[in-house]
This record gives sequence, structure tokens and C-alpha cells, in this order.
Amino acid sequence: MGYAAGNYEVIVVGAGHAGCEAALAAARMGCRTLMVTINLDMVAFMPCNPSIGGPAKGHVVREIDALGGEMGRNIDKTFIQMRMLNTGKGPAVHALRAQADKFLYQHAMKETLEKEPNLTMLQGMVEELIVEDGQCVGVITKTGAEYRAKAVVLTTGTYLRGKIIMGELMYESGPNNQQPSVHLAQNLKDLGFELVRFKTGTPPRVHKDSIDFSQTEIQPGDEKPKFFSYETKSSDNEQLPCWLTYTSEETHKIITDNLHRAPMFSGVIEGTGPRYCPSIEDKIVRFSDKPKHQIFLEPEGKNTSEYYVQGFSTSMPEEVQLQMLRSVPGLQNVQMMRTGYAIEYDAVVPTQLWPSLETKRLPGLFTAGQINGTSGYEEAAGQGIMAGINAARKVQGKEPIVLDRSQGYIGVLIDDLVTKGTNEPYRLLTSRAEYRLLLRHDNADLRLTPLGYEIGLISEERYARFLDKKQKVEQEIERLKATKIRPSEINPLLESIGSAPIQDGSNLLTILRRPEVTYTHIASIFPSEVELDEEMQEQVEIQIKYAGYIEKQLIHVERLQKMEKKKIPENINYDDIQGLAIEARQKLSKIRPISIGQASRISGVTPADISILLVYLEHYNRVTAAGG
Repeated sequence: MGYAAGNYEVIVVGAGHAGCEAALAAARMGCRTLMVTINLDMVAFMPCNPSIGGPAKGHVVREIDALGGEMGRNIDKTFIQMRMLNTGKGPAVHALRAQADKFLYQHAMKETLEKEPNLTMLQGMVEELIVEDGQCVGVITKTGAEYRAKAVVLTTGTYLRGKIIMGELMYESGPNNQQPSVHLAQNLKDLGFELVRFKTGTPPRVHKDSIDFSQTEIQPGDEKPKFFSYETKSSDNEQLPCWLTYTSEETHKIITDNLHRAPMFSGVIEGTGPRYCPSIEDKIVRFSDKPKHQIFLEPEGKNTSEYYVQGFSTSMPEEVQLQMLRSVPGLQNVQMMRTGYAIEYDAVVPTQLWPSLETKRLPGLFTAGQINGTSGYEEAAGQGIMAGINAARKVQGKEPIVLDRSQGYIGVLIDDLVTKGTNEPYRLLTSRAEYRLLLRHDNADLRLTPLGYEIGLISEERYARFLDKKQKVEQEIERLKATKIRPSEINPLLESIGSAPIQDGSNLLTILRRPEVTYTHIASIFPSEVELDEEMQEQVEIQIKYAGYIEKQLIHVERLQKMEKKKIPENINYDDIQGLAIEARQKLSKIRPISIGQASRISGVTPADISILLVYLEHYNRVTAAGG
């Protein structure tokens, strides 16, 4: 028999990267929040690579921070290496990436959660959801404890019916040999949710002292690191290098000779793996023309000898893994400390969600993170903060917050999931964003801090600092525009940097548009009266240099927003609309888009279908208005 164990406003199930953000957001918005996890020692655990950021993922961490989330602050406290990637390319694809101290990251996050006054943390296994009158109103744990709430957020990651696979060996398990969650997966099925089977994997870990670093290339961090959080101004963290090596011909031969024992190819694995994070055996088969693949050796933390073998994800039998490792330069005598493995798990088909991440079938239930078919800590955290915000707003009787595709990568991620679905673990890439020049790494605060403040997750003090920055950037752009210059004043500088001299008078803004001219060049001759920090200077330069491209994208966004503003009533019956193609009718009935904009992005819905839908809506709204 169960027992009544307590009432809360929001319950979060799971304490991975999605769960942490969801619980903190809901608690900080004033909701009494309960977080239930299988193991309190696994809070914010990194079962795969101990790193945060990278292309598109780094953008998401900055967006989480601008909304008032925790991931950016936490990695800034605990990084052991920080690098800005893609600096040879344009600002749209610059991406910050940090190696984390795996243990410190966990402990720092757990400490933050424990100190949150509105948040209760509990170790327990949720086995069932409580459903009354078609609403999700709580959870039941393995011990029979019944916890009630007005909203429940599921962030169970790869635990649902998790199964670890290593060669011929298979056993039920969550990541890193944790308990799997079996009954909850069944309960979701019983409630009518459609689940799919996905797979991901992890590489072996090796002992530092058994690596011959002289055969590898050093990859140090940036001398002057930038940070993820807009609140972090400096750091005295000691940086540790990573090391680069490559697979050899021998590696490829060992893998090819043992493919019959590879679960990926022997038919043992039924789940679909992530396209953009393939196993080493997958890489060798798919890219058989490549003689070698990059392998990065990355420390797992300051106080451990474990090294992560990045690029070497595998589910081969243990003895084959050791052979494979020892065929890599620098790893000839390596000692393997943990074996790589594949893990299969159940995920919810994400087209069953509204853009708020609330499930359509069961009001009051939200899902976020890997359970929605994504891969990656950052993607999980981005969904987590939005699910936490919207769960809290539901409790408070407010409208949900939905980021559109022009506001952030988080908006792109959620829209892709709920509108298009995914047939493999979804990973964010810069190419998925059609407005990526607007969604830059450097301007996440300008895009989302006002929203974070409105939601109540950004403090007054931080908001004041943000407004000061915004004002100073705008003033400086105006100053550069207004400052007229004669050729004699600027030509010596232009000649010194190999830029063509000007013949007539100009202004500083026009000069700064030149690719070879930087803000520092301009400021050295015509300094601003107001002191601008590095971030502000960077903003001024990017906004001026890319103004033409940015304006073009803003015109596109304007068109998009007109489509987004045309809302579709929830109760509309698509069978009543004559002229819609059968595929469009089926897809629209299944996904139930909230706006014309979302409807137009559903695969199989053509522009002709959209035109018919617009005409119908016009008629529908007139009739409704007349009747009401």
C-alpha cells in the first residue's frame, strides 16, 4: 500500500542536466519543488565526455545563462580547460568549449541545489505517475511514497529500460552501471505514450601514467579564457592540456577483423544511434577511405588519473577494445580503467509535446532532455530550463514561454523536436538555425536577458548591468557614425595595417566596416569618452561589420513573426477543412501546431495546404466572432 508523502507545486524526476535546470528554475520562480533522483551521488553527472559547449552547444549554454539558468555559472567554477573554437571563421560559428572537472562539476551543482530554499532533494525511484481526471497530479516511488503536485517534469535521460551492451555481453542498466528505470517506461506506455528505442555510447577511460604523451600533440587552453556566464568576470582555475593522436592502419584492421563481434553490426542493437557522434567501428565502416581518425585524450579532472578517449566510442568486447586502444600511437602500453559501452534506452516521440514541452496527452506532465530524443548535456539543460519555467508558470496560472527560432538555439531545438520529430538522437548544429547570424554566441544576453528578467530569474542588479552594457554599445555605434574624419587623420593608420587610404572625408563607422580594421585600431586614435570593456567593444565591432547581413535576416524574421502571430485554435478539426491534402490533414491532426508558422514547418505540409488553412481560419474566426 502507498502512503501520502507530501504535497508540492512542481515535481522534477531525474537530476541530470535537464533535471537540475528544471528544478532550479521552478524553485527560483517561487514554486515549492521536489526533485527525485535514483542516486543523489549522480546529480549533474557526466556519463560521457566531461565537457560543456562547442558549436551550437556553447550558444545554448550562454542562452541558458541569459535566461537565468545555472549551467554556465557551474562550468565557469569548475573548468580545467577553456577554448574558443572556430576563431578563424565568422562570429556566427565562434563557439566556446570547456573541459570540466567531472567531479567538481557535480559537487558544485549539488551544492547549489541543496542551498536553494524552495527545493527539496530526495533519493528515490519513481515508478508511476498519479493521474486524476485526465491530469498528471503526482508520482509514486518504489517505496510506495505518493507525492502530489500541480505539474511534473520527467527528465529521466537514458535510464528508461536502459540496457548496456559490450560485445556479446548485455545487461539492464542505466549509464555508468546505475539502476535502470523499468516500471516508469511501462507506465508511460500504459498511459498511451509512443516510445522509441535509441542508443548512445561512450569510449573507454585509460590511466594517465600508462600514456606516452611524447607521441601525441599538446592541445592547450586559451591563455586569456572567455567564460560562459555573463556574471563571471575572472577565474584563477588552473588549465590542463588535452592531447591529440590518431588511429592507425592496425586499429582499422583490428576493427574490421572483429566486426562480426560488434553489436552495431551483428544485429544485437535495435536502437538508432546518434549520426553526429558515431562509434569508432561505425566511422571505420562509413569512412573506409580515411586512413586515420583524430583521437583526443582528455583529463577527467584534477584529482584523478582517468583520461577520456574522445572519438573512440565503442561497444566492442572488452578484449577487442584493449587491442584497439594499444594500436593507437601513445597508447601502446595503455591500461584501460573503464570499458566503453553502448546503451539503449526508451525515448518519448517528441511530436507528442506542445512547444511548451507539456505533453498533449496528459496535461500537467512535461518532459525534457534525452527522454525527448536529444543527445548532449547542453541540449538537455536548454529543454530543462524551459520545462521548469513552463511548469512553474502553469502552476501560477500564466501563459507558457515559447522561444521562436529567431530568439535562440533553444527555440530551434524545441521547434525541431515538436514540429518535425526525430528518428535518431538529435544534436544541435549551427546549420540547423536559419538565423544563425542573429543567434550568435556573443549576443545571447542581448537576446534573452530581458525575457529572463521578466520571468523572474535575472536579478535587478544583473539587469541594471545589462542595460548599462546595451546603452553603452548603442551610444558608441552612434558616436562612430557621427564622428567625421579627414583623410589626413586616418590614412597613416590605414596604411600601417595595409588598408587602402581614403580620398575624401568619411566617418569612423564606415572605416570600421573594413575587414582588416578592428575596434582597437579606431580606439587608439579616436578613443571613446566612455570606458567600454572587451565584451562591449566586441559587440560594437560585430554589429557594425555585419550590419548588412543582420538587417537582411531581421527582415526574414519579421515575415516569420507575422506567421507565428496567426494562432490556430486548439479545438480545430482538420477533417472539416476541404481541399487539404491527405498527408497534410494527418500531420496537422497529429502535431496540432499552435500557429501558421509552426504548421508551415511540418514536413508534408505544402504552401498550398497553408493557403487553404489560412482561408479556413479567416472564415472560422469570423464565424466564432459572430457567434460569440
